[in-house]
Amino acid sequence: MYDHRSLLATYSHQNMSSITTRTTIALPAALLAATDRAVTDGKAKSRNDLIARAIQRELALMRRTEIDADLVQMGRDPEYQAEVLQMEAEFAVAQCEALQTVETQT
Repeated sequence: MYDHRSLLATYSHQNMSSITTRTTIALPAALLAATDRAVTDGKAKSRNDLIARAIQRELALMRRTEIDADLVQMGRDPEYQAEVLQMEAEFAVAQCEALQTVETQT
């Protein structure tokens, strides 16, 4: 069975550390030139800022892709689906009562 309970823990938002570490990267010349133009045009504060933001966006996309794959897996898991149906049945009475309360108040 797929362990859906760990999904939220696994994919909880993690704040990137504000501590920086110097590193060296090799970029294609055209990409570096485009980066410099973006900085010159005021579209980015600096090379570092643009590259860090690009990496953050790429990592976020990877996380979303992993989450989507996990959700697909959950949708195919018969035990998970049975648990969802059980929870829906358990909440059905409370939902009905809440709807009746709202209808009587309006």
